[in-house]
Amino acid sequence: MIDKKIFNQRLFELALPFAFQSLMLASVAAADALMLGRIAQNEMTAVSLATQVQFVQNMFLMSVTAAGSILGAQYYGKGDRKTLQKIFHLILFFSGLISLLFFSACELVPGMLMRIFAHDPELIRIGSSYLRIAGWSYLLTGISQCYLTMMKVTDHMKPCAWVSFSAVICNIVLNAVFIFGMFGLPAMESRGAALATTLSRVVELALCLVLSFRSGYIRPALNKLFALDRLLTLDFGRQCLPLLGGGLLWGVGFTSYTAIMGHMGADAAAANSVSAVIRDLICCACNGIGSAAGIMVGNELGAGRLERGKAYGIRLKNISWVIGLGSTALVFALTPLVVRMVILTEEAQSYLTGMMLIMGVYMIGRCVNTITINGVLDGGGDTLFDMYSLAVCMWGIAIPLALLGAFVFHWHVLLVYACTCLDEVGKIPWVMYRFRKYKWVQNLTR
Repeated sequence: MIDKKIFNQRLFELALPFAFQSLMLASVAAADALMLGRIAQNEMTAVSLATQVQFVQNMFLMSVTAAGSILGAQYYGKGDRKTLQKIFHLILFFSGLISLLFFSACELVPGMLMRIFAHDPELIRIGSSYLRIAGWSYLLTGISQCYLTMMKVTDHMKPCAWVSFSAVICNIVLNAVFIFGMFGLPAMESRGAALATTLSRVVELALCLVLSFRSGYIRPALNKLFALDRLLTLDFGRQCLPLLGGGLLWGVGFTSYTAIMGHMGADAAAANSVSAVIRDLICCACNGIGSAAGIMVGNELGAGRLERGKAYGIRLKNISWVIGLGSTALVFALTPLVVRMVILTEEAQSYLTGMMLIMGVYMIGRCVNTITINGVLDGGGDTLFDMYSLAVCMWGIAIPLALLGAFVFHWHVLLVYACTCLDEVGKIPWVMYRFRKYKWVQNLTR
């Protein structure tokens, strides 16, 4: 059923650019943390908390673009470019509305947003000034992500990766210039990080627009942008709404974890901020393979090759375990180096060491679930399961335990942090059971 050479080549061709793009995006957060961490702990912590606003926005955008990617992969496998353009119009419309809403909130009520994540007045002040500038980047992100999604679906992964690479390099260089005040410019610190992010998003969108005019690329027709196809919109909604529900449960849940740790003190918040950056960097491999899995399985199912799509899914699920165990080993190996890299108080350093060790175990569940759920199951349209599993494991177990531990029983910081990692590890048996029911083996095209 599977030609392993063709499978591995296709997986490598898709996963490498996806992983590279994920690494580039995570590198921006790492650069912010390292550069601001060299200035002051509060600057680093405030920006880390403020960027949770974009994290929540990304949950909305990811549900829209993921639904477009699921349908797009199947229609691309079928060879229907006309429908692909209609899908592009759909995701542009909804992503634009979402981005406009978050932009408005950052400009009008940044202090209110920061109070969700911290009670320290200094953290709120720094974070608010960051959001007023970074809010403009949130407006641009919604548009550029739609272009990048269509590039991924239509096998233009290398240009897509180079767009992300260019934007990230621009962001990191401008970070150094504006944060530290190079070339005679004033040192803007956290506001410099926000300005660098916004300018890099301008570069990213400009590159997307230029590439879209090349031969073979899908681009929107502005005169048909609001003429949405009724049946396609219904199909899109069937995929998007469960993804949105799951995305919100996961995004708000993760934001809740950050808020809980933020209210446990500046040292706990600082250690959690650093561990989150390392987690996102190491998750790049499973993110890349998960994204590739959705396209590979979706292409086969959309072309009507259901048995081959099923066989691809089984092989990808097995690969997820290998990636998970490798990521765990990498976290353990990096722990001593990470603790020495940033300037933290002695107590924050001890928290960070413990968090890294706990995160090592968490990585097994994160990798297996990302590739199996967000890749294989979603690629076949089984998007409801993600929402169910998050409602039970994250909102029914992990978040209540973390809240009780932090604010009622006053548990140690590391025990509360361990509670925030329970959901991914705890739902592995359920994920494997759902996978073996093979409800995801279906053709979604009309």
